[in-house]
Amino acid sequence: MDSNFLNAEKILQCLIENLDEGIQIVDCDGKTIYYNRAMGKVEGIEPSKVLGKKVNEYLVDVKDDDSTLMNVLKTGEKIVDLIQHYGNEYKQEVTTINTTVPVTIDNKVYAVIEIAKDMTQLKELTESICKLQNSDKKSHRHYTFNDIYGDSPSIKSVIEKAKKASMSNSSVLLYAETGSGKEVFSQSIHYGGIRKDKPFIPINCAAIPAPLLEGMLFGTEKGGFTGAENKKGLFQEANHGTILLDEVNSLEPYLQSKLLRVLQEGNIRPIGGNKSIDIDVRIIATLNEEPEKLIESGKLRKDFYYRLGVLRIDIPALRDRKGDIPVFVEKLIEKYNKILMKNIRGIDEVMMAKLQEYNWPGNIRELKNVIEAAINMADNNSVLTENYFDARISNKSCLSAEEFMENIGENFQLEDYIGDMEKRIIEKIFRKNKGNVSKTSRELSISRQNLQYKLKRYKITSL
Repeated sequence: MDSNFLNAEKILQCLIENLDEGIQIVDCDGKTIYYNRAMGKVEGIEPSKVLGKKVNEYLVDVKDDDSTLMNVLKTGEKIVDLIQHYGNEYKQEVTTINTTVPVTIDNKVYAVIEIAKDMTQLKELTESICKLQNSDKKSHRHYTFNDIYGDSPSIKSVIEKAKKASMSNSSVLLYAETGSGKEVFSQSIHYGGIRKDKPFIPINCAAIPAPLLEGMLFGTEKGGFTGAENKKGLFQEANHGTILLDEVNSLEPYLQSKLLRVLQEGNIRPIGGNKSIDIDVRIIATLNEEPEKLIESGKLRKDFYYRLGVLRIDIPALRDRKGDIPVFVEKLIEKYNKILMKNIRGIDEVMMAKLQEYNWPGNIRELKNVIEAAINMADNNSVLTENYFDARISNKSCLSAEEFMENIGENFQLEDYIGDMEKRIIEKIFRKNKGNVSKTSRELSISRQNLQYKLKRYKITSL
């Protein structure tokens, strides 16, 4: 036999043996010709006991019709990312995501390869988190509308809209930049509304693989290939309550399509099941990118967006409500005084002005971290001054023209940058003049009419 062929075979064997994924290969008769150690670890079987045998010869409870390997051998059609639940030889419950692929030559199937990813621990962890988040509601404090701070017109308007949404059963779409308070609003809508005594189940769509998430959402029933189990999904667990789909744009398009049908028809069908189950679940979904851009890029189905966004609420970024920063700072000092056992007596005017000048790319979350860090550094019974803050905020300085040019990235948008700079300048002068339009227009050398147009355009208030 050609030495190059033998070398290639050894290289391939070494590669497969050192993969974390389980690999099983059967020949055209369905007999196992390769079974790596990772697959043996998942199923609790020594590879030597599997070689030369069909699946139903070493897994006695599995019939040919239930085996993905045998099904692909018969049909020649691959199966991608199928979630499977079964008991291994150690009597342990196992969850895998399997992809099963035929090896064809001249339209004839000569072998089938199955790749199995062990998802048991991740499945158990995510299910445990979901259960913990929804268990013993009385012993866990939840956010309410009282936890949303601010007196600016923009946030008051959004709070009013959210309160009305809490009294409805329609789906809600919350759009906001990261750190702007989507979690606070979503919990406030549920716990301040008509479903407050029913389950609230949050799901981070970006953190769970799509096939696993599908089974978690809709449940599974026996009858769908190897060892499928009867298990309730989160929609059934949340019946009459609310499901929060955080970062919903992370969902695969096929899952968005399935959820669209749930929203339209009010029922679900478990994986492997033949019957639909009626459910009454209110969906709150969140996005941290502009929906229009997500639709344009294909990350968000347009029909799914329109159905989700029956009640769309846009939460303003902190830079668009800087007048609320003093309220936040006061509440945060009070909060971290208790947590850190300090007695910080407030913040000086110079530092407060600098906090209001800063643009807060991380929004409220960043402000919380900044205040917590400053209180940690501050002496007890003192007032927060710039000495206790990070230099990027307390000693904020402008870039030179050369430095600015060097920092321009590929996605730089001149129009957006100029608009942002104009907004910041107008906002600063307008607030310095305590909302006096005449003084501000004179200082900026523009007409009152033009200033009023820009104030409206940029949603600038004197607060």
